[in-house]
This record gives sequence, C-alpha cells and structure tokens, in this order.
Amino acid sequence: MPMHPAYRLVILSTISKKTKVNYSDCLQWLFTQLPMYQRQGAAAYKANLNNTWDLMMLLKNPHLGFKSIHIAGTNGKGSTAHMLAAVFQQAGYKTGLYTSPHLVDFRERIKINGLPIPEQSVLDFVQKHKSDFSKMELSFFEMTVGMAFDYFAEQQIDIAIVETGLGGRLDSTNVLSPELSIITNISLDHTQFLGNTLEQIAMEKAGIIKENTPVLIGELQEEIFDVFKETAAKNNSSLFLAGEKLAAKLGEVNSDLKGSYQRKNLQTTLGAIHLLEKSFPDLKANLHSALSQTAKLTGLRGRWETLSESPLTIADTAHNLAGITEVVDQLKKYSYRQLHIVWGMVADKNTKEILRLLPKSAIYYFCAPSLERAKNAVELQREGVQYGLSGKAYDSVLQAFEMAQNQTQADDLIFIGGSTFVVAEILS
Repeated sequence: MPMHPAYRLVILSTISKKTKVNYSDCLQWLFTQLPMYQRQGAAAYKANLNNTWDLMMLLKNPHLGFKSIHIAGTNGKGSTAHMLAAVFQQAGYKTGLYTSPHLVDFRERIKINGLPIPEQSVLDFVQKHKSDFSKMELSFFEMTVGMAFDYFAEQQIDIAIVETGLGGRLDSTNVLSPELSIITNISLDHTQFLGNTLEQIAMEKAGIIKENTPVLIGELQEEIFDVFKETAAKNNSSLFLAGEKLAAKLGEVNSDLKGSYQRKNLQTTLGAIHLLEKSFPDLKANLHSALSQTAKLTGLRGRWETLSESPLTIADTAHNLAGITEVVDQLKKYSYRQLHIVWGMVADKNTKEILRLLPKSAIYYFCAPSLERAKNAVELQREGVQYGLSGKAYDSVLQAFEMAQNQTQADDLIFIGGSTFVVAEILS
C-alpha cells in the first residue's frame, strides 16, 4: 500500500531537520518516502518518462557522459549484464554496472569494476538532491537511476552495462543512447503493466531500440520476431539474432554461472561481444578468463547458487512462468533421496500457473518474503494443495528454511526459490 501522506511528511521533516544524516537514515528515506515497485507494485509504475527527463536535466545530463549497453528482456538480462561486465572489466575498461533489484545490499545495484558504490556517495547524492526529489515526487527507481548515471559520469567510466527494471519503453533507464541494445527474451510477466500477450510485451521491450543503433535479440521467438524487425526497420537499426552461429565466431567458451538456462545468456553475451569488438578492442583477449569467473568479478549471486554441499542446497531467483519452467527442468537432472522446496511468491504473479509446474514429489515449506506484495504463506499452501503439492506454511522465510534443514538427510536436495525476495532473505 502507498504510504499515508502524513507519514511521508513526518519522514521528510525528520530528514530535512537533521544537519547530519547517516547512511542508514539515507536508505530509510530512499526506501519509504516514495513508491517503490518491488515493495508496492502498481503504485510505483509511471506512464511516461517525463520525471526521468526532468531528473536528467537537474543532474546536468549525466546519461550523456558515458557509453552504454542497454539490456531488456523478461529473463536473463541480469546474468547477461554481469557476463558482459566481467568481459569488459577483464579487458581493462572501467565498467559501470546497473542492475535491479538488489539481494542483500542496496549498493549492489550500482557498481564499477565489481565494486559497489560507496556508502558516502549514496549519502552525498541523497543529501544534495533530496529537496528537489521530494518536490518532483520521484519514484525509488527513478532516484536510483539518477544516482547510478550521476556516479558513472562523475567516475568517468568507459562503458556502462545497464539493465532495465520493468519493460523497456517506459523504463527510467530508457533515456540512454547506447552502443548496442539487447533484448534477451519475452515471456508473460508484469502483465498488469506490459500487456497480456507476448506481442504486447515485446512491443514494450522493443521500446529500447534506438535510431541507428544495432539491436541484438537473444532468443528467436517466431511469433514475436516481426515486432523487433519492424521496430528496428523504423529506427534504421541493424537487427541481429544471437545463437550458436553467432557465438561460434568466438570459439568454445564456458561460464561459471550454473544452470542449463545460462547457455542462452552466454550465447547472447558472446553475440554482443562479437558485435562490439571493433569498437572496443581487446574484448576477446581475456574472454575465457572473464566468463569463467563472472560471479567473482561482478559479485553476482542468486543464479543457481550452491549454498551447501551436504545436503545440496541451491537458490535461484527465477520468479515467472518461463523462469520456473527452466528451474523445474534443471531439477530433473539431479539425483537425490528427497527433494525439499522452500517456496514463496509475490501476490501479483500468476501463482496457480506456476504451482501447476512444480514437482509433486517434493516436500514444500511455504513462506512469504517480508514485503507488502508478498503472497500469504497459508494461501499459497492452500493453492499448492490443489496441484498436489504437500507441505506446511511457515511464519517467515528463515523459519521455513530452518525447518527444511532440520528434516533433510545428507543425500537430499533443498531448493530455495519462487521469488527474488525469498532468495534475498536467505542470503542476507
């Protein structure tokens, strides 16, 4: 639910009266004073980019101060962004990386060469601009985009790898004029904002395609490929399709990111490197080294991440129909005595369609992440019963995980997922 105006004024008054605000106060202000999609959903969604353009003017147009690669898509854009960042870092480029949401630390969203933005930089930025931001009624995401672009320009980076937050056409990051636009794939997600069909969602994602700027499509989906072809043609933009053929131009390369679904993201990354290598020399020189340690170089977490070997415990942030389909397929490749699944979701997802996919042989530990959009654990457990899923509801994510740990044997497998926010609470 949106914050009551009176409470918002109390926070603004408290912050403005302090002569010295610490980092914790600063984060509290960012997280609570204005709508944030991850917490509140529809209240934070904007129907145009007017606020972002005004913000860029206020900040003296930092988005014009660095080169960028812009990535949209339903799944895989975060992994692709981190792989690209690792390659650019290893090639010696000062590389900015903007992604969302964060898992443990807000500063994960904004990094240069794998290092998060310093707390002092966050604090200085908010203190300097909070009065104007309040008057402009900026969303959390708009403010963080402004912070990222301002920090990247100030630090004189060579390249920024920027992931959209939601959609593309109306996403706050879409003020960039990138060297390359990438659209990883399209599936049904955020339908309340982006549309109820793949074609409608594809049109929103295609909104990142800029005039005379090449665009790389990560996955051939024939039913919507014409959307990208037509948008690229209107913008006089060269259109490329990632895949084995384009990736093969760089030879056999593997990634340290686990999960069979990462093969698609790797192919997209390699396709991007092939298209960019003329403008950015040396990308190929350390390609194998970079992609074999993406997580180490960039700090990426939560993508088929092994948390324990005995019992084998894996966490993954997949949270929509396409992503969960990949997860279920991946789980089938493992051998174990018993599968235990710690599972929570947000209420605005198509929970029934996703629950229908999950393995019925597992023991479930239903839970709700600590945010307003969370699906009630008891309701989730009741819906799960309708699809043959057996398990209990727990008061918290940590309680569910602890119960799973208590009931497993060494040769069991624990999987944690359903929502980015469930994984985030385990990793915190």
